[in-house]
Amino acid sequence: MRKTLLQLSIFMFCATGIQSTLIAQEKTSLNQVVNTLKERISLAGYAQLGYTYDDAAKPDNTFDIKRIIFMAHGKITKRWTCDFMYDFYNGGMLLEVYTDYEFLPGLTARIGEFKVPYTIENELSPTTVELINCYSQSVCYLAGVSGSDKCYGMTSGRDIGMMLHGKLFHDFLQYKVAVMNGQGLNTKDKNSQKDVVGNLMVYPLEWLSVGGSFIRGTGHAIADSEYTGIKAGENYAKKRWSAGAVVTTSKFNLRSEYLGGKDRNVKSEGFYATGSIRFARNFDFVASYDYFNPNKAADFKQNNYIAGVQYWFYPRCRLQAQYTFCDKKGDGQKDSSLIQAQVQVRF
Repeated sequence: MRKTLLQLSIFMFCATGIQSTLIAQEKTSLNQVVNTLKERISLAGYAQLGYTYDDAAKPDNTFDIKRIIFMAHGKITKRWTCDFMYDFYNGGMLLEVYTDYEFLPGLTARIGEFKVPYTIENELSPTTVELINCYSQSVCYLAGVSGSDKCYGMTSGRDIGMMLHGKLFHDFLQYKVAVMNGQGLNTKDKNSQKDVVGNLMVYPLEWLSVGGSFIRGTGHAIADSEYTGIKAGENYAKKRWSAGAVVTTSKFNLRSEYLGGKDRNVKSEGFYATGSIRFARNFDFVASYDYFNPNKAADFKQNNYIAGVQYWFYPRCRLQAQYTFCDKKGDGQKDSSLIQAQVQVRF
């Protein structure tokens, strides 16, 4: 009997030890999985909400939601990554999904849906752009950000395609060359031609960058354009170019670009200069001049004069207030004023 009890005790002791070992191994494996996910996957997001008064609109004032964005970045290997971006506002919309692979230092290939590398401003995040409306008139029209170009539509400045990009000569030069559908966000190409996009930036000084970009392709109109006369369903020659510079210091920032476009035989042009200056702790004064003319021959030009302030109450979180005077030219156009406030939260 004693021998049986002794054997049973030894068995139970061994079983308990084995169970403890298995539990410890399971915890170790789970911790390894969690740590691996932390190292390989990073999540982020932001929301922008505010108030707008526009005496040119009906209704003329409203509280509004600009964006509710979720982002994920995955590191598959040291050279291979994947990115995802989704906007949950207004029914939801996929904004970006692409993968990058670095073949060599200074040579990375990207395929998927992403920001078109046209202009300096188009590739900037709304969380860093100083203006509540984010992008200038010319970038909104020529890069398809807002849908003001009826032929191109609202593309959010994005398209589907592939790109080679990288930095060379100790980050002195950055290049991007892409072949894209030319049709915009979440849309298959509607003709057999592709857009070729190029972007080149140089960094001669720590606080200065200068460069330019272009698009050459054939557009397919999705609606009639009041500015160019191009009708829905027509293919048309599409050309875009830009040149600009950015000054960045701890107290002062300035970004400026000239943009030009030609749709079939109609020429357009635009220019903006946007800057901010730190005048108190976490307080910035913001000012911008924004000019655009979608048809130089017919003269539909508009000048926007913008002034405002922003307060960074937490890293990457801010309160903004701005006033815009819109000086409009052309038949039936009246000057208008725009008052806006916005809160931005980001994690």
